[in-house]
Amino acid sequence: MKLNLAVLPGDGIGPEIMREALKVTKAICKKFNHSLSYKEALVGACAIDAVGDPYPAETHQICLDSDAVLFGAIGSLKFDNDPQAKVRPEQGLLRMRKTLGLYANLRPVTVFPNRAHLSPLREELVKDADFMCVRELTGGLYFGRPQGRSEDGNTAYDTCIYTREEVERILNLAFELARSRRKKLTLVDKANVLATSRLWREVAQELAPRNPDIETEYMFVDNAAMQLIQNPRRFDVLVTENLFGDILTDEASVISGSMGLLPSASIGVHTSLFEPIHGSYPQAAGKNIANPLAMILSVAMLFEYGLDKKDEAELIRRAVAASMEAKVVTEDLAGTDRAYSTSEVGDWVAAWIEEEE
Repeated sequence: MKLNLAVLPGDGIGPEIMREALKVTKAICKKFNHSLSYKEALVGACAIDAVGDPYPAETHQICLDSDAVLFGAIGSLKFDNDPQAKVRPEQGLLRMRKTLGLYANLRPVTVFPNRAHLSPLREELVKDADFMCVRELTGGLYFGRPQGRSEDGNTAYDTCIYTREEVERILNLAFELARSRRKKLTLVDKANVLATSRLWREVAQELAPRNPDIETEYMFVDNAAMQLIQNPRRFDVLVTENLFGDILTDEASVISGSMGLLPSASIGVHTSLFEPIHGSYPQAAGKNIANPLAMILSVAMLFEYGLDKKDEAELIRRAVAASMEAKVVTEDLAGTDRAYSTSEVGDWVAAWIEEEE
């Protein structure tokens, strides 16, 4: 197979973790006799600094021409601390999602057995937790128009808009994911208050009878937030709209014990994008201490969901599990053991893949 990737390291720790992801990608391609080519491109704060645009046209074209996109992180303290900035890194992320048609964000939450003790929840609650969050990415409050402030600046407004087509598209994907897992789907909404949520529930109730092999349940978002903490093992596939998904997936991310362990996939119309969920962590940038495993696990999702290469994905996941079993981990996972650097962890995982029979 010839694999052509767009590589967008982005800001903060993005370039450091991307280097390790590419080491692993090269090791996998060598192991399975794939031909790899890739082009790097600017996105986020570094793109603003370079060309004044957080998502330049050249970057967009490189993404369109690729089989898949590997993305590091967006965000800079310089912009976070300037609420008056008219051009912001996050605008590039939203534009990238919209123009590439990245409509569904998949975030698997998996608790590795030898790291369950690091979860802020009791180990008996999180042990064996394994579920997939499916978040709609291109509609809802973040993209609704009109949006703005009144002339006197004392009133601000955002609008939440969804179409039936948008809801059907992501629910159909969620049903298929549930079919490949434990055959349970939970729709999270606020249908007792919001008109958009009532549309989501209406469409789900139309689709559920067409998927009789899937157990479908409906849950208000406030209850779902509570259930994620009380009993995360009850979930299999959890699907929801953009804003709720943004909040719930960040809540769910701490269940594993570190945000540095959770990858994601954004499934698109034109191409798909794969990234860790943890953000740019600018305080750690350049220190070679960031956990690269979420970025490496995002490569596993690229092979599975972007290229339909499940053997390659499984080998990467086994290598990551082996690194944790061998205690070759960064400071967020090390506890009282030795903390390895970002590059040492990446080297170890790539070497394990190369040596595995």
